[in-house]
Amino acid sequence: MAPPDLPLFERDREQAVLSAVIGELRSGRPALVTVTGEPGLGQNELLRWAAGQARARGVHVLAARATSAEHELRYGVVAQLLAPEDRDIATRLFVAPQRPGGLPGLNHLLTACHDRPTLLVVQDVQWLDPASLRWLEALARRLPRAPLALLTSTTGTAIDRPEWSVGTPLTGLASTIELALPPLTTSGVSAAVRTVCGVPGDTDFTDALAQATRGVPAVVHEVLLRFTRTGCAPRAEHVEHLRALTAEVVGDHAAQALSELRDPVAVDVLRALAVCGDLLDFPLVCTLAGLHPVPEARLRATLMASGLLTPRDGSPPGHDAVVRARILEEMPAADRADLYARAARLAQRVAVADQGIAELLLRARPVGAPWAVATLRRGFAAALRSGRRDRATAYLARALDEPLRSEERARVELQLASVQMVTAPTAAERRLHGLIRSTGTGTGLRSQAVDLCLLGGDTRAARLAQPTGPGTLGDPAPFDADVPAPGRGSGTGSPPGRRARAVAGDATAPRGGNTSDPAHRDGSDEHPERTTTADNDATVSERDDLATVGERHELATVSERHELIALLRVARFLRHEETCPGVPPAPALPEHSLSPAVAGVRAWEHAMAGVHLEASRRLARAAFAPDPGGRPPLVTPRLSACRALFLTDDGDEAEAHLATLLNEAHRQRAAIAIAHVLAVRADLHLRHGRPDAAARDLAAAEAELPPARLHPLFVPYWASLNLVADLQNGRPDRAREIAARPVPSLSEECATSAYLLFARGVLARSEDDPQRARAYFRACGRWLLHYGCVNPAVLPWRSLAAEAAHALGDDAEALRLTREEVRLAARWGTRSALGRAELGLAVVIRENRTEHFRAAVATLSESPARTDYTRAVLELASAESAEAERRTALALTSRRASTAGGVAPGPLPGFSQALPAPAGVPPGRGAAPHPRPPAGWPALSPAEHETALLAASGLANREIATTLSVTTRAVELRLSGVYRKLRIRGREELRALRYGPEGG
Repeated sequence: MAPPDLPLFERDREQAVLSAVIGELRSGRPALVTVTGEPGLGQNELLRWAAGQARARGVHVLAARATSAEHELRYGVVAQLLAPEDRDIATRLFVAPQRPGGLPGLNHLLTACHDRPTLLVVQDVQWLDPASLRWLEALARRLPRAPLALLTSTTGTAIDRPEWSVGTPLTGLASTIELALPPLTTSGVSAAVRTVCGVPGDTDFTDALAQATRGVPAVVHEVLLRFTRTGCAPRAEHVEHLRALTAEVVGDHAAQALSELRDPVAVDVLRALAVCGDLLDFPLVCTLAGLHPVPEARLRATLMASGLLTPRDGSPPGHDAVVRARILEEMPAADRADLYARAARLAQRVAVADQGIAELLLRARPVGAPWAVATLRRGFAAALRSGRRDRATAYLARALDEPLRSEERARVELQLASVQMVTAPTAAERRLHGLIRSTGTGTGLRSQAVDLCLLGGDTRAARLAQPTGPGTLGDPAPFDADVPAPGRGSGTGSPPGRRARAVAGDATAPRGGNTSDPAHRDGSDEHPERTTTADNDATVSERDDLATVGERHELATVSERHELIALLRVARFLRHEETCPGVPPAPALPEHSLSPAVAGVRAWEHAMAGVHLEASRRLARAAFAPDPGGRPPLVTPRLSACRALFLTDDGDEAEAHLATLLNEAHRQRAAIAIAHVLAVRADLHLRHGRPDAAARDLAAAEAELPPARLHPLFVPYWASLNLVADLQNGRPDRAREIAARPVPSLSEECATSAYLLFARGVLARSEDDPQRARAYFRACGRWLLHYGCVNPAVLPWRSLAAEAAHALGDDAEALRLTREEVRLAARWGTRSALGRAELGLAVVIRENRTEHFRAAVATLSESPARTDYTRAVLELASAESAEAERRTALALTSRRASTAGGVAPGPLPGFSQALPAPAGVPPGRGAAPHPRPPAGWPALSPAEHETALLAASGLANREIATTLSVTTRAVELRLSGVYRKLRIRGREELRALRYGPEGG
């Protein structure tokens, strides 16, 4: 309730009306005035003010206040009104039997009013007892015959609405006025701040106070009193503290109103409203509260009279969260959980939206019904679609409280862990480790759990899945069985049972199908003398059924074992733990397996070793084939297969598979899988000369998996992708910032560290620091070799280290490294790897440099390495310019353009000799020295440099776009940047910047 000293802000109109009523009352004119409004708006304070004004003017005042505690006390308010006139009236009213139609003390009051004007003030008439209500209604009908005014206040709607509130023919001669009090405006709140705090408040502070309190004067006043006790000034920096105080005050008011609510049925309905008032209409809420004889209209009026319910669609008042919390805090925990459970059942029966029911189930006890889990899982999916990951995990965690079958429970655990990998990775790892150790986990779930752990950077999970005893992952014997390789027929020459035993690697099954050994015979063969033909015929079908079940079990077991070996091999690559005491070495992949996971990891291992190109390509494609046993596909092996495909120059195929993986991850709402797929696709874009697309994918990946949540094992890889993308997109400052960021200590122990070392070397190379570049490339090479990666297609560190050594004058090391890369690239056999190696050799070699450049251009023209091809063409043009042999460059460029479907570009004149090479591309040693570059040329990015060279050569925008594999719009934007930085107006001035003589 409003404190007694609450100033009457913005009540000038109401005060003027009451002053006029008091003045007319002294002239003998009766009146009926009702002041209404929500609790806390100052109705009773206004009535107390009017009573004081009336006494000051000589009007006799009789006052009373109705309360909920005295709602059933007969004549409780009448006794308060008449007590000043008759001290014994209370005894007669409460003790004497009630006479039909009797109105005790009314005639005496009316007689006394003829001698002196009287003002009756009754506060909170919504709590009037029925007898006092009848007495006041009778008084209102007699008002025209006496100089009497009745001034009342109410909150909301009274339980039994008085007749005088609407006026009747009997009261037509009396003035009937209803004053509805509005909340304070912002100006009123500002005045309250200035009055209570003593100083004006900031605009932000005042606005926040008005919004939090909804302008209710009682709340405003109490909040400001508590705020001033803290010694803070009404400034914007204290807004959060102000909101906290407001929540406390609103909660206290709600608790007070709840304590004054005496009707147990109304309390039950109020609690039901607090649980599901937004989901169910009022009649259903009353049904939830239980059977009771109280009419719905009376319940609603009682709640509105308490101030805990407003006419706004039957929902609790504006401070929903605080008021509901205070209402439910009064309930025992068990009763509250039971009420939520009953509300969820009712909401499910009337088909409320899934998320509404899921919200009820979050706070309910287990309901033990199948629909509860299904609803929570649908709510989980809806919450993920709206980006509310914390709510989604809460739904699934609640689903685990319901009774579930073991396999269904494992699936929910796995689904929950896939989201927690982003929000709470430690909890996700514990949950997944429990699944991995469990013996009752369903088909494929243990492998999926290990796969998810690897995406989260947890390499220990693959070790946890390793079984002990015979047939362990480290035992190679089970995988020597005669099982067809992926892509080949499974064969039908042996019976199904034999094939199952062969796939399972049963150590007790003889090789070659020898059944003469008694130890491996069927039980019926042990005592042939006891076995008859009829017995054999009777048991053959039963034995076949058992064999079919056993074969399926054996196939599932061996498939899981093969998948776990494949995942363990991936974990071993990410982080070598075999040097730790007690950690056994990872077993080799089975030579023959039908598992797509094995195919994907084997393809990647072939690519890492730089051997068996066609086998790696075939295995990578087999990784995307459906599993023969119907097991769910794993993400990590398929990502490995995609990496293998773009190392085999099958980038378009890899990109299609990555798109499939991305769609699948989006359907499953697996944010961590989405992020990793996007990162691998960004790697592919960078290798194919599309840095803008790579930057978009990296930004999308970080939106799914923020860098702060990224496991340290993957930090170097993501940092390297961002560094190279920024460098290629002409943002060297951001690239330097990324290179300077410290990485976690665990990041220095994983294979992905090689990628960051390589990227830092590329940055040093672009900054013309060969000493630092060589150090980074050497460190990258050592780390890759430590993890068994010798293929130059992964990272061409040898050729770049050779160029740095060449720039430092160490030609012997440069030649050794480039020739080694040429040999390894030739062994691997892709055009991209071999072309890059030949280009590196051409840069550092002295003899026949032009021929080596021609070979590199010819090789790279048939590869997807667009950036390397462009660099090779520019280097060849520079070398040919020195030797006056431009026609070859023209022919090769024309062939490249025609192959790409574009128009054959024109010749490359001596402009490439007159301008420096792009950033990060040192000129060939032994070439003619470059003259002084034009002003502004160093400010060009590598992309703008390449575009300027080709534009000055006479190529049209479409031809440049075809050569550089970009859009025509990108070419236009790059040329605009070139013209601005060089301070020229077009292509003619760009061509005029040539320093060499025309034609040579």
